[in-house]
Amino acid sequence: MALSALKAIIVGGIFALGFGNAGAENKPNNSHGLVYRNAISENVQGNVNIHPVSYQLNGLNIAANVYTPPGYDAEHSYPAIIVAHPNGGVKEQVAGLYAQRLAAKGYVTIAADAAYQGASEGQPRNVDKPAFRIEDIRGMADFISQYDGVDSANLGLFGICGGGGYSLAAAQTDKRFKSVATLSMFNSGLVRRNGFMDSQISTIQERLTAASRARAQEAAGGEIQYSADATPTDEEIAALPFELYREGYVYYGKTHAHPNSTFRYTTSSLIDLMQSDARDQIELINQPLLMIAGDSADTLYMSQDAFALATGTSDKELFLIEGASHIQTYWKQPYVDAAMEQLTSFFGRTLATGQQ
Repeated sequence: MALSALKAIIVGGIFALGFGNAGAENKPNNSHGLVYRNAISENVQGNVNIHPVSYQLNGLNIAANVYTPPGYDAEHSYPAIIVAHPNGGVKEQVAGLYAQRLAAKGYVTIAADAAYQGASEGQPRNVDKPAFRIEDIRGMADFISQYDGVDSANLGLFGICGGGGYSLAAAQTDKRFKSVATLSMFNSGLVRRNGFMDSQISTIQERLTAASRARAQEAAGGEIQYSADATPTDEEIAALPFELYREGYVYYGKTHAHPNSTFRYTTSSLIDLMQSDARDQIELINQPLLMIAGDSADTLYMSQDAFALATGTSDKELFLIEGASHIQTYWKQPYVDAAMEQLTSFFGRTLATGQQ
């Protein structure tokens, strides 16, 4: 069979998977910009409601959505959960899906666009530095702790993909978080340094040199250089060696696309990213820890490695969703339900006023 014909079959298979099961999930005309299945289109009394908010963080205006539970009453007291989005993602995608689902369980939840990304302020656009992403999480905690009806003594933290790695880092020292959970955790620094599955170790110094040059160019007032800024064709997507990226391009570029979502980041960010690692000092986490990943995910090794090194807590669990890949935990109904079952039990147990 000709290579071009084989690629066509592979592409057809990938997009059949995406559109056959997820096409109905994309809600491009949602009044709140939400692109996940069963997203809120209008606030209805007695249901989960969504509240677009903004707040200042280190001089930047941060765009966020707060979800309140059914029957929310500002005079009552609710635990809150901070939801950190994946790399390149925005609050209207998977972070919003899980924030809405968790709010339905009785929590006030918040999902915010990272600074320099999405609808949040920050120039140049798409700076992706670990310190900033960790500060984004702390900023969500600052804001939601002051929100009407929130019990600031009962904050949970939930990070997805890259947001999961940054949540592990945030929980190490910020003990406002009583418990922390991750879904399909992605160790951004490790992958930016070594490549996915250690596929780029031989080019570490070359890429650091390029990042250093990009920073020097920025400092001199020159053009901002970006990495991961390509728009691949269907054939090129199908030919990618890793399932994470093949499915990721479909999710972010087609079935759950959002205009504020992009894979690109400033090349100079690699100076910070490549010296970062979600496993560093992870033993400082002494809070209850739940890590969830698909047992078929090619990113599973990242959760396994971090979990093994999280020796500071005895209350920890690594839960594997049977049959799920990394991206499928973002949208595929049975896998989302499986993750939610674990999250509901975990936060219900670890946050004092959590409602089942």
